[in-house]
Amino acid sequence: MKREHILPLCFLILLLPTDLISGDVLQHHRNGTRDGLYIDPLLTQQAATTIHIDNTFSAALPGPTYAQPLYVSNGPGGTAAFIVATEQDTVLALNASDGSQIWMSSLGTPVPLSRLPCGDIDPLGITGTPVIDPDARAIYVDAMTTPDGGATKRHLIFALSLDDGSTLPGWPLDITGLTYGGSTFDPPYQNQRGALLLISGILYVPYGGLWGDCGDYHGWVIAAPVNDPTSTTAWATAARAGGAWGPGGLSTDGASIFAATGNTFGAGTWMGGEAVIRLGPGATFSGDSADFFTPSNWLQLDNGDVDVGGSGPVLIDVPGATPCQLVVALGKNGVAYLLDRNNLGGIGTGDGFQGEGAQSMPVSNGQIINAAAAYTAPSGSYVVFNSTGNGIGCPGSPGNLVALRIGATAPPTISVAWCANNQGRGSPIVTTTDGTSEPVVWTVGSESSNRLHAFNGETGEVLFDGGRQGDQMSLVRRFQTPIAVNGRIFVAADQQLYSFAPQQTTSSQSQSLKGPAAPAPATDHNSRRRSQLWCANNAHWEPRSRAFSIGNPD
Repeated sequence: MKREHILPLCFLILLLPTDLISGDVLQHHRNGTRDGLYIDPLLTQQAATTIHIDNTFSAALPGPTYAQPLYVSNGPGGTAAFIVATEQDTVLALNASDGSQIWMSSLGTPVPLSRLPCGDIDPLGITGTPVIDPDARAIYVDAMTTPDGGATKRHLIFALSLDDGSTLPGWPLDITGLTYGGSTFDPPYQNQRGALLLISGILYVPYGGLWGDCGDYHGWVIAAPVNDPTSTTAWATAARAGGAWGPGGLSTDGASIFAATGNTFGAGTWMGGEAVIRLGPGATFSGDSADFFTPSNWLQLDNGDVDVGGSGPVLIDVPGATPCQLVVALGKNGVAYLLDRNNLGGIGTGDGFQGEGAQSMPVSNGQIINAAAAYTAPSGSYVVFNSTGNGIGCPGSPGNLVALRIGATAPPTISVAWCANNQGRGSPIVTTTDGTSEPVVWTVGSESSNRLHAFNGETGEVLFDGGRQGDQMSLVRRFQTPIAVNGRIFVAADQQLYSFAPQQTTSSQSQSLKGPAAPAPATDHNSRRRSQLWCANNAHWEPRSRAFSIGNPD
């Protein structure tokens, strides 16, 4: 696809006060940039120090839950509701005021691990986070199902009614046998872990392989027009493997779709793996160097099973940097890559660690596999992620939760701002009171402490260390990420959705989650952020890259 290349300067333009509240959570990390930035005046840094589980909220879930929960204020019958999908192939609507079930829909029978060729999820049902279109009153979700106890395995993409959970006409979509180039989609070997994305009437679904890399799987991005799913198109890696499997899934700047892929097998020349890919509408790929990036040592990464795509691409604009419109990629090799999202640059020219893309640097001595978050605070622009090791060059105590500061220079720089102990494998989000002030990084010690943690987003200071004995959750699955809704934090764990509330707000649970209250959450489902970044060259102003993913560009 042809792109206009600009040497941009970024300027911060404040939006109107009606855009100051995050409101609905309709997709993974709240918006299509996947930055995980929430705006909630009630979640101050002081409030974070008093947070605890609210036992008046009781929301039972069937089985393991890997997908992030979603929240819609105008849910079934106008009731504010959480939408949660589980590995049991069930989707639930839960009353946001008390957690009671509004409806539950079964999409089929999940596949037992014993009937999979490889893998580590048992059973395998719904793993990737769904996406909601509130205007169409539709929930879109992929489910791995079997009609015969596991002999036959199918990936079915459903559109469900937000109001009652029924399957909408024309769905589900069975993508068995879909082809792209010389590749054919083979469901038994494909897993759908990455978050779904909806933009301009097209549903995008990423796929990778099962744990263990068995079979003839590929990295796929499926593009299904929601008004005519029979016209589905796709892109896939040319070589075997190269899964688009990072839990954050696909991201968008409102025009392009960005995917990150893992290692391929048997590629003598680059064939789509170890890369960030920019796709056009319908998952079209030009093959131009402006539309992909892979490090110069991609073959070495391939041979070592060291994926660039262990974390999905995160989009961030850094005022004052050149380039300022960036894609952040984080690899299993512990390297952070900053890419110019208007010109990804093709095959890198650095040494594999530094000099790749617009900027790159080793930032962790372990693998980075999670969904990162990004935010701008008074002290600068940050990206925060979880790692299996510790940050490299932590200025204070070491830790596996690492915050990078992106310097507003030409080119932008990367430095480790702070490190902390996440006590597990959860993915972070960030809350601010107005878009930049009082940033709080929230994480869960998934598959370890199973506790919620909060940190000062600028310093890494511990604000909440997991609380008391009664604040420990049941098993929280790896890469699980919290959400922020009306002054509260919610976390999906095995068998239960948990609500955490600051001490002073516990008694207001039912009122704050029944629907809009003062201050009212924004209902703009395009998920406008408080700050809109505009880039311009010396000749003209041009608005760029609005952060939204549902509905038409505005």
